[in-house]
Amino acid sequence: MRLDFRNIGAPDLSKRGYTPANAPLVALLLDIEADFSIEEDGRTLWSQECFQVAELARELAHWLQVPEGDRGDFELDSMDRAERGVVRIVRSDTGWRLGTVLEPDLWTAPVCWEDLVAEIARFNHAVRQATASLGIDPHFIPQA
Repeated sequence: MRLDFRNIGAPDLSKRGYTPANAPLVALLLDIEADFSIEEDGRTLWSQECFQVAELARELAHWLQVPEGDRGDFELDSMDRAERGVVRIVRSDTGWRLGTVLEPDLWTAPVCWEDLVAEIARFNHAVRQATASLGIDPHFIPQA
């Protein structure tokens, strides 16, 4: 299982009259977008253009910080979407599975908690680096 993205940018910041230095948090979370996909075994299971990857990376990092006994399943509650769970991670009897409410029958194969955490950390690090390459300080995305 892999969370992947490419073509990151923030073209709407300037359209809204912001620069990377003066943009409020909500603008950064909504405007840092990329072509996002959920991959498994070298194939794309689901993809979305202009997806808010900074918001996803931030929310996943916060989810990992919840104590294990209090941590439930993950459902992205995006500021940009009416539906909850555009990206979701659920615990099953055999491990953690990744999917989307937009394709309810689509799920990755189960992975162990350690592999899930490693993939979230890799994705988080890549989004933070890509955000910095745009000239935006990624401090608002906690390290996973």
